[in-house]
Order: sequence, then C-alpha cells, then structure tokens
Amino acid sequence: MRSLIDKELLANYDASPGFDLEHLESFKKSSYEMEKQNVKDDAAVHVYEKMIDGPEGAPPVKLRIYEPADRGEGLLPCAMFFHGGGFLFGSVLRQNDMCLRFVKNVGIVVVSVEYRLSPEYKAPAPIEDAYAALVWLDKNGASIGVDSSKIAITGLSAGGGITAALALMTRDRKGPMPVLQIPMYAMLDYRADTYSQKAVTSKKVWCYDYSKIGWREYLEEGREITCYDSPVLAEDLSGLPPVFSFIGTVDPLLDENVEYWNRLIRAEVPVEYHIFPGCYHSFEIAVPESHYAKMAYGLMYSALKRAFGME
Repeated sequence: MRSLIDKELLANYDASPGFDLEHLESFKKSSYEMEKQNVKDDAAVHVYEKMIDGPEGAPPVKLRIYEPADRGEGLLPCAMFFHGGGFLFGSVLRQNDMCLRFVKNVGIVVVSVEYRLSPEYKAPAPIEDAYAALVWLDKNGASIGVDSSKIAITGLSAGGGITAALALMTRDRKGPMPVLQIPMYAMLDYRADTYSQKAVTSKKVWCYDYSKIGWREYLEEGREITCYDSPVLAEDLSGLPPVFSFIGTVDPLLDENVEYWNRLIRAEVPVEYHIFPGCYHSFEIAVPESHYAKMAYGLMYSALKRAFGME
C-alpha cells in the first residue's frame, strides 16, 4: 500500500502509530490528552464554549464556538462542525486547526458540536445531539452572532456520516434546512464491505479493521438500522441540501462515498466532489501544507463562500 501513497504524505504515514482500538478505553483517554496538548490559540480567532439543552432526556450538549476576533456588530454565516473519530473517540478539540482555518479563510462563525460517543452511547445518540444543536442554532443563532438563514453543516469521517445523516433527518422532520452540507470522506455504510474498504489494510491510517470496529461498537445489536445511522440506506435522496465533498484514492471509504455522491446527483441534488490521488484518510489534517491538502482546503473555502453568497 505504501507505493500508492503520494510522496508528500509518506513521512507522516511512516511515523504514524495508528489507532489502538483494541484497547479502546485507554486509547480514548490518551487521545483526548493529545488533543488538549495540540490545541493552539490564534490571535485572529476568538474561541469559547457554551452548553445547550440536549435531546429530550439526554445530557446537555457542548458547543465550541469560533469567531473572527475582529468581527463587527453584524450577523455572520455559520458552519456547524462534527469531528472525526470513528464514532468512538474525539472531542470538539480534535479538529481545532480546521475550525480555525474556516474562520480565518472564509470569515464565518464555526460551531463545533460535542456529540455522544460509542460504546457508551449507541446510535442514534450522536445524530440526535447534532439535530438538537441545529435546531438550537436555528432559533438562537443571533445570540452568538450567527445569521440562521446561512448555516452549513460540515464534518469528517464519522462526523461526515453525522453530517449526511443530519441532512436526511432535518429534511424528514421538516426542520431547519442548511444551505450546504460537507460530509468529508464520510462513514456512510455500516456493512463496510466494499472493494476500497478491503483494499486498505494498513493500521497506520484509517483502514478496514478500524471501520469494522467503529460500526460494531456504534450499532446496538438487534436494533433496526436506519438511514440516520447509515445514510446509504436512505431510499429517497431528493430535497437535500447541496453537497461539497472530497476523498483520497487510498481511503477505505472511497467506494461508499462515490456511490452516495452519484446517487445524490441522480436525485437532482447539486453535488461537487473531488478525488485526490495517493491520499489516505484525513490527509488534509495530517499534512495540511501538502499540495492536495491545500487544494482541498481552497476548494472547500470557495464552496462555503458560494453557499453563503460571499463570492
């Protein structure tokens, strides 16, 4: 597999310890400690946290809010963000750098949502947290300087799956409709049995084995699996928000994402997607200054600006 990887990503690949999901409890703790250590402040961005009511009968939901430090009095568009971690690990700190980049390069507010994780909480806990946050933002956006008519939903990996599921759920519940969805290299198919899944076996990056563990821990045995758990199960994809997305060719989630995007196109949903050669899962997080990472970020900034009427 190493021979398939873009040369700019090889050093990171070789140094990667992978994810110790076989010792999940200790890995989650060490992962969170690393997330805290990796958080960097940026003078151009003001960051704070806020608790809101969760779904009925569920715990409150934490929001980590990013805004331009020099923002004026007016309302700004907003990108909701859902972090990655295979439904198993991660926090609102995990993709702190990406959230900072959105604020600085697009000039918007970012609201990162701390959703519940498995195996402590099974599906549909995370998507219900996501929907509660979307409804809260729609009703209360002005209180944090957000124009509630200009909300995009974004996320990567497991967070990409939540993004796609949230688009389905808010359509079906006749809830707030985002102007754009960005489900980056999303976990969409609980079966995890595609060619691309089975082709990526190196545990240095997200791979087939990790996908299987993630879905196994996320889904409750005996419960009917719905499209809000695994978006590929949705029979009707019409009436969803426009889509921007991307993925690399060395990502186990490649096949399920391409098929989902093409189904969206057939359902007459506006879709823009990009496939980057030699790139593994989360390449733009791992090596943000690489050629393809900079392309991915630039295209994503442009998609957000167009959706918000900023260019």
